[in-house]
Amino acid sequence: MSIRSGVHKKGTITLTEIINSIKRKEGFRNIGAVATFIGIVREKTQKGAKVQKLELEAYEEKANEVLAKICDDLKKKEGVMDVQIHHLLGKFDVGEDLVYVMVAGSHRKNVFSALKEAVERYKKEAPIFKKEYAITQEGKKVAYWTEEKEAV
Repeated sequence: MSIRSGVHKKGTITLTEIINSIKRKEGFRNIGAVATFIGIVREKTQKGAKVQKLELEAYEEKANEVLAKICDDLKKKEGVMDVQIHHLLGKFDVGEDLVYVMVAGSHRKNVFSALKEAVERYKKEAPIFKKEYAITQEGKKVAYWTEEKEAV
């Protein structure tokens, strides 16, 4: 079973399934390193508000297209054999996984830079939207899309 990079409803894909899909790929015996980034819901916002939960939505068709392009671009780098980005959608509590990014390559030096680029690019390029429900330091309950920087 091949797993495609993209957005997935929470609970429909696991990190173990992603790792196993990499191990099943042709040429896996030439892979010497797999680097993983797991994005997790933090308890505090950058301004100190206490996060209660997150809600993630996406323009799914475009997000899948963008994530696939990022992966395809990075697979062209020397020594990179596979790149997968799996962003979850739905409602999340503090401590839950939001995104899995994996890069497999011939050597560790090849995978670390590609992993960093994959994370930076999906955050900037993919149309994935995050609504934060939080309690400010003053005790006020707020809910806002993260693009609304002035909210908290």
